[in-house]
Amino acid sequence: MSSMQSNSSTDVTFVRPATFFISDFSNIPHSKYYYVFLSLVYVVTVLGNSIIMCIIYLARRLHTAKYIAVFHLALSDLCGSSALIPKIIDMFLFDHQDISYEACLTNMFFVYHFMNLQSLTLLALAYDRLVAICFPLQYHAIVTKPAMFLIVGVMWIVSATFFSVLVGLVNRISFCRSNVLNSYFCDYAPICGLACNDISINILMGKISYGLLICTPLILIIISYFCISVALLKIAHGADRIKALKTCTSHLILVAIFYLPVLCNVLASVTTPLHPNTQIINNSLTQTIPPMLNPIIYTLKTEEVMQSIKELYKRSKCVKYCNIGVDFHYLPERNSLTTDI
Repeated sequence: MSSMQSNSSTDVTFVRPATFFISDFSNIPHSKYYYVFLSLVYVVTVLGNSIIMCIIYLARRLHTAKYIAVFHLALSDLCGSSALIPKIIDMFLFDHQDISYEACLTNMFFVYHFMNLQSLTLLALAYDRLVAICFPLQYHAIVTKPAMFLIVGVMWIVSATFFSVLVGLVNRISFCRSNVLNSYFCDYAPICGLACNDISINILMGKISYGLLICTPLILIIISYFCISVALLKIAHGADRIKALKTCTSHLILVAIFYLPVLCNVLASVTTPLHPNTQIINNSLTQTIPPMLNPIIYTLKTEEVMQSIKELYKRSKCVKYCNIGVDFHYLPERNSLTTDI
């Protein structure tokens, strides 16, 4: 290895590579077309999430606590995809598969951090629906804009702190086998797999990371919807029950799109050994497709957003025609000769 760091106080030497080599698909012809597809996914993701954030910012009716969380989900989707897909395109479309040790750890931090924020934001939206349906009279007193800003702030602090520690612990790993990562980005597990010293604390933190990222939020979301189901059964009128359930539809779809592929990948890897190519495709689609679909689902399945889009469109038309009216109002009068003709 080309670089080495020594800790003289404990007489421990950690061997680190100057660079990692991110491996590509093996024995798949025309694999570059897959990365072209991911680039198109990224374009749609950027456009969709930018549009939904602009709509929330411009539409006054969406300036509520719930849409602070929706705005944050769109922001997390946009940043998460930006941390992952452009780097994938640069590495595999333009053959820049060598990445420096420091850049690799930085990439790992941002990918995991924003993926965790997506998961926690879905939990915050589940909390919003829980209070709205189970405690409708107290909703506006409990789920306030300051409270939602506080929740988002705590998310950032907890996630950034945890993944800073997780990534920092990689510096305790001594690499003496290879610098080739069998993944599509600087993934934590493949990096730990290259270690030749004791990495028990890294394995423990990896398990805690999985629990923080997937298991805990999903369990809390399931509990919240169990409480919502109990509350819905107590509603006497079927029409009111359906109306309340419709307010949860878009969130339930987002939860399914985010968590089901992850759980399926985990179950598949546990029950059946997956080919590395299959793992790369499954994991990359799991991380890139939900951020693309989320704004589309919220636009099509949420009545408030659709109504806001219509209002913004009408407002833009009104401004346009009002400006035209002002222009005509100040046009100079035609002279009499022209009028007679």
